[in-house]
Amino acid sequence: MIERKSPVRPDDFWGALTTAERDALRAVARPRSFPARTPLCLQGDESDHIIVIESGWAKVASSTEDGHAVVLAVRGPGDLVCESAVLGARHRSATVTALSTVRARVVPAARFTAFLDAHPRVWRLVSGTFVRRLDDADQRARAHVAVRGDQRLALLLAHLAELSARHTSPAPDGGVDIAPPLSQQELGSWMDASRETVARGLNRLRQEGLVRTGWRRITVVDLPGLVEFARRPADEDDQ
Repeated sequence: MIERKSPVRPDDFWGALTTAERDALRAVARPRSFPARTPLCLQGDESDHIIVIESGWAKVASSTEDGHAVVLAVRGPGDLVCESAVLGARHRSATVTALSTVRARVVPAARFTAFLDAHPRVWRLVSGTFVRRLDDADQRARAHVAVRGDQRLALLLAHLAELSARHTSPAPDGGVDIAPPLSQQELGSWMDASRETVARGLNRLRQEGLVRTGWRRITVVDLPGLVEFARRPADEDDQ
């Protein structure tokens, strides 16, 4: 059972399927569990299957020519991953790795293509997912150009808090725990910054009363305030 706490979103692949479509997809899929740190698909591999995450979280990362891994996104319950298998790409463009134990449905590419041929509406869902992900990546890249490291971190944490709130209820005080278990190094990779920049940024956000932190745990205390901090003009800041 895919975990969901909120209404269906446009980017929730599983939630956007009808009951009949879900039943048909289950019929051609096999259930599988991936322990934390296990790859669901590898960059450069031949595209031969797609995966729908039922529970757990995974990161999408791409390796540069010098071997440096850059985090591009996280995926969670209801998300379609390794979708390049049906989008015309011969080789995987990124590695998808489990951040926690991931339960999923795995579908060979040929079976998924046949499923899409039998359910043309789902083709539009798949292509829409791909386009939205390209748009999201472009928007984040442009948003990061002209802001400081702590503001880039605030933008990223706001995004992760909104994502997490779709699957887990806020705490009684309204705080939202960041669900994907990302390390400071992984956060830094995602926002093109060092681990030290992330540590300094978290300290600043704690001082502002916007987040709480613990061992591999970040709680967003004030999401609107976090967004406002990220958008604050430099001449209004006291640094």
